[in-house]
Amino acid sequence: MTAFQRIVVPVDFSEHSSRALDVAIELAKKFDGRLHLVHAYAIHPMLLTPYGVNIPVDFEREFRQAADLQMTACADRVRKAGLAVEVTTTADLPSDAIVRCAEKTGADLIVMGTRGLTGLKHVVLGSVAERTLRLAPCPVLTVKAS
Repeated sequence: MTAFQRIVVPVDFSEHSSRALDVAIELAKKFDGRLHLVHAYAIHPMLLTPYGVNIPVDFEREFRQAADLQMTACADRVRKAGLAVEVTTTADLPSDAIVRCAEKTGADLIVMGTRGLTGLKHVVLGSVAERTLRLAPCPVLTVKAS
């Protein structure tokens, strides 16, 4: 049986990623592992450009502060389970941030929520889970909310 001691968990604050975090916590407990939570809050300028929308200077700073607050709550949840945890919050594209985090930490596993994007969003952005599965340097476990 493979020991999953370094587990990366992408967090987007959805019900799916919350469930994935639950699964990752249980796996880390079983294998005496540690978690690395990663949140990517990429702001996609290509989606705003056609509308002539300018992003205010303070927008990204406020966005990051809000994300950091929620990530602190997620990390506290992991610590309450008795596990070591590290956190990364970045403005990178989600799949790129996840893969880079897995490479940097030498991850044994990525545990992530999955929820399908439909229509134009899927064509423009692609599925984060799908892209992560293709690029990940380690196994990826996808978890549905229910």
